[in-house]
Amino acid sequence: MIGKLTGTLDHKNPPMVLVDCNGVGYEVYVPMSTFYNLPEVGARVSLLTHFVVREDAQILYGFENAQEREAFRQLIKISGVGPRTALSVLSGMSVAELSQAITVQEAGRLIKVPGIGKKTAERLLLELKGKLGPDLGFAANVANDNQGDILQALVALGYSDKEAALSLKALPLEVGVSEGIKLALRALSKA
Repeated sequence: MIGKLTGTLDHKNPPMVLVDCNGVGYEVYVPMSTFYNLPEVGARVSLLTHFVVREDAQILYGFENAQEREAFRQLIKISGVGPRTALSVLSGMSVAELSQAITVQEAGRLIKVPGIGKKTAERLLLELKGKLGPDLGFAANVANDNQGDILQALVALGYSDKEAALSLKALPLEVGVSEGIKLALRALSKA
């Protein structure tokens, strides 16, 4: 299978790019997050890829990093979510935002993505829960190390990921760990 392409960026037309690898041009479909980070036409580019073979087509999907590709692979495993829908999800939100939406079970954020309805959003929340690895999880999207420590402490105390993540939203960004835990526990006790 084709796992990575490195070559010259020959053409860009969202969501497709053409990568020239020693005289062979590969059409690669990329999410908009990757597209916006591509260099200028004529520059060297390297993309991680996922190769999809169907009865009527062979399509390459490209990604800037391993987290995007892994999220794409998890999305296409879900019944009713094909590669185009997965690409649309990753174009509409970053992997960190997707992971956070899954962690706190926010269907509303997913519904905003074109092509995702209420039922599909609920299916995504259900089937992706716990499947995006720790480096894709909410803890990687916290504002600083203190918030990560606060989140871990709340989960260790028995609160769900969703409750812990929601309590973090109310905390000041520069709060210390012990003070943050106290404030979060107060907020959780009032809920």
